[in-house]
Amino acid sequence: MRSGAPDPSLLDQVRAWIDDDPDPADRAELTDLLRRWPDTAVELADRFAGPLQFGTAGLRGPLRAGPNGMNLAVVRGAAAGLNRWLDRHGAAGPIVIGYDARHGSRRFAEETARVATGQGRPATLLPQPLPTPVLAYAVRATGAAAGVMVTASHNPPGDNGYKVYLGEQLGGADGAGAQIAPPADAEIEAAIRSVGPLTEVPLGPAGAVAGTELVEAYVAAAATLVDPTTPRALRIAYTPLHGVGARVFTEVLTRAGFPAPELVPSQTEPDPDFPTVAFPNPEEPGALDALLATAARAAADLAIAHDPDADRCAVAIPAPAGDGWRMLTGDELGILLADQLLRRGAPGRYATTIVSSSLLRALCAARGVPHTETLTGFKWIVRAGVDLAYGYEEALGYCVAPQLVRDKDGITAGLLACELAATLRAEGRSLTDRLIELAAEFGVYVTGQVSLRRANLAEVDEVMAGLRQAPPTTLLNEPVATVTDRWPDADVLTLHTERARLVLRPSGTEPKLKAYLEVVAPAPEPAGVADAQTAARTALAALHDEVTDLLAPGA
Repeated sequence: MRSGAPDPSLLDQVRAWIDDDPDPADRAELTDLLRRWPDTAVELADRFAGPLQFGTAGLRGPLRAGPNGMNLAVVRGAAAGLNRWLDRHGAAGPIVIGYDARHGSRRFAEETARVATGQGRPATLLPQPLPTPVLAYAVRATGAAAGVMVTASHNPPGDNGYKVYLGEQLGGADGAGAQIAPPADAEIEAAIRSVGPLTEVPLGPAGAVAGTELVEAYVAAAATLVDPTTPRALRIAYTPLHGVGARVFTEVLTRAGFPAPELVPSQTEPDPDFPTVAFPNPEEPGALDALLATAARAAADLAIAHDPDADRCAVAIPAPAGDGWRMLTGDELGILLADQLLRRGAPGRYATTIVSSSLLRALCAARGVPHTETLTGFKWIVRAGVDLAYGYEEALGYCVAPQLVRDKDGITAGLLACELAATLRAEGRSLTDRLIELAAEFGVYVTGQVSLRRANLAEVDEVMAGLRQAPPTTLLNEPVATVTDRWPDADVLTLHTERARLVLRPSGTEPKLKAYLEVVAPAPEPAGVADAQTAARTALAALHDEVTDLLAPGA
């Protein structure tokens, strides 16, 4: 067959999909691509490269017609497979469904409800676009068999996604209201692949719509997480980054007794196009520029951002000597919240991941509380034990009230950050001061990342295999004292020297090798913390360069 000539098998796949696609607009989209063949050969090949994979994060991908995208057909198949899996495991009870304000979210949520009711399972839709933590709360509060949240979190505007949560019957005591974890993901994926023609999936009504009392119950419960006797005087600047967090977060803050935050006007209302940010992720450079400008104008004490579905929380604080603002790292805020809960006496286990700061381990040892390190991802953190009191990951995810939401929750994390900042402010201190005190007690812990992109996942696997066979013997001119290989349970390699740690793992969703770095400096006197921080950051920069060279192609 000459180059550029139609591939009969691909064209047959496209035509078969069109015949089974329930969405007239998507059928027309694919029909137009067929009409413009062969100019559209590359695009069609990408759309039909394979089905969008259902993993532990559910589905996530670009909004477009075809099996390798988020669309009504893919959602119908996912919902049918999920409900059949629930039936197979004997899960009784309804499915509760939430959605954000992205393009297609409400429609995908309603389709999920129609599939559930068509298979005889009650379905309840949340009453409006809401944060993901509200859905996670609703799964527990309603005794649902499962929950679905239609969101792409902080992905680009052209994406959408589909996250699945389990109720206690299938999730167990430590997984009730938590995201699915293996082997459920693979089993649901297999059930989706066995669905058959989508035109034969029975559909019912779009389910019941929950009243606002479910949201009110979350707000009321969240507001009680702070000590009623702690100070409330605090000037707060806030942005939801065009997402769905503003109304719920403001209600939680004011219900808890804090003043309403100063909102970023251009980013307050939900907008699926995210017009003022290049990428709606608080970790991305420039994403918080409007927030920090608002914080400066308002002379705020604290600046808070949520990602668009409000499950992640970023905090920025005034820099010393009035030198602008700086964003706390995920590890810094994670340790501050853990320390706050520990000083309050919150009982139970404190958990983080193997790539987050090891300072939490030292903090828990000193305070005499149980500590666990898990694999990356909140599906593992919340399953650290039924006695979980707190969990966090360095990627701005915090679970401060597992009894309320057994997942990362940016709303309650932001509330506790405000309580801590207000308490310190009343004492004439700041979050910076508390970080210095912790450094003086435990040492300076600084963390960073290196990410190496390769052409495909096979190349990443080759790099990992080479590092397993011949790991570096030194880091920062210090001998590597231990090498921990978690294969085959997890594709993770960890190396320790006296003052450094390197964790290597593939991304899992794209052809990237990720390296997580940590450097620890001994505890100095309080007056010497600044110098110790400078030395540790200098060492971290050197480790960053060293690891970059180690992972570079051809190294």
